[in-house]
Amino acid sequence: MRTEQFSFELPQHLIAQRPPEQRGASRLLHLTANGCEHRMFADLPGLLREHDLLVLNDTRVIKARLFGQKESGGNIEVMVERILDEHEVLAQVRASKSPRRGGRLLLAGCIEVTVLGRVGEFFHLRFDNNESVGSLLEQYGRLPLPPYITHSADAEDDARYQTVFAKESGAVAAPTAGLHFDEAMLASLKQQGIQTAYVTLHVGAGTFQPVRVEQVAEHVMHSERYLVPQATVDAIEQARVRGGRVIAVGTTSLRALESAAQSGTLQGGAGDTSIFITPGYRFKVVDVLLTNFHLPRSTLLMLVCAFGGMDKMLAAYRVAVDNEYRFFSYGDAMLIERD
Repeated sequence: MRTEQFSFELPQHLIAQRPPEQRGASRLLHLTANGCEHRMFADLPGLLREHDLLVLNDTRVIKARLFGQKESGGNIEVMVERILDEHEVLAQVRASKSPRRGGRLLLAGCIEVTVLGRVGEFFHLRFDNNESVGSLLEQYGRLPLPPYITHSADAEDDARYQTVFAKESGAVAAPTAGLHFDEAMLASLKQQGIQTAYVTLHVGAGTFQPVRVEQVAEHVMHSERYLVPQATVDAIEQARVRGGRVIAVGTTSLRALESAAQSGTLQGGAGDTSIFITPGYRFKVVDVLLTNFHLPRSTLLMLVCAFGGMDKMLAAYRVAVDNEYRFFSYGDAMLIERD
């Protein structure tokens, strides 16, 4: 397949710059075998069935962006991609000239950093302060909003670019389908007999990168850390026995589940995944996908085309544009039922 097959025209004004006034106040495009239905996210409980299982990604976005200087005095921006341990990270570094191995950085005026080397596209950095990386980022870092959001992160973003069930710190981007849920919606679903289970996938900055090669098969997928607890595996098995469906909340939850089932059987555990799901992929776990609208030419658009059918999904995106749905992280949602 050619990457250009996953392009579409998106008017700039449809890119959501702020979240809706309240969680759950978004629109919902429901895609079934019979076509598209225009709904509100508040309608979700009525679209699910007793014994269905929602699988949510409980990753928490870290304040991954730091600013500072090199020892030469040049300005530098560090975007932490992955925390390796209490003091070491992999990070993107933006500077007029890349720092050398052994070089020293001073971030936020007080964080001393040593450049240990390169790992692929990332720099391997050591934070030399006594405090842990996590603590330093929480105190001095800034929330890493997506590149298509034009304002700097503020107090509203600190609260709203995080799910209400965020628990495990490590992501540099939010699992955005989960942003629609508030505590009242989760309680309503539970009362209806719809269970919830959790996975963790720490979303990397690569999620925003368009596919730049002409042939889809030539794209090299970024890697992300995931965990599928045994309790979630058990919950999925129990849902199947009761006749329920597995509903992935977000492409990140879907990628975690499908990564853990590559042997043919879903297995609990942790690991790195660079799974690249494109049309023709045979899904092993997920029956229904709740997701936001994705970037043109992106791996996530390719994933949803694999899930819902390429022609149907691209047609649904045209419907969304024509009806002025809000796109991307702070935008509206889509519920996709697989044939």
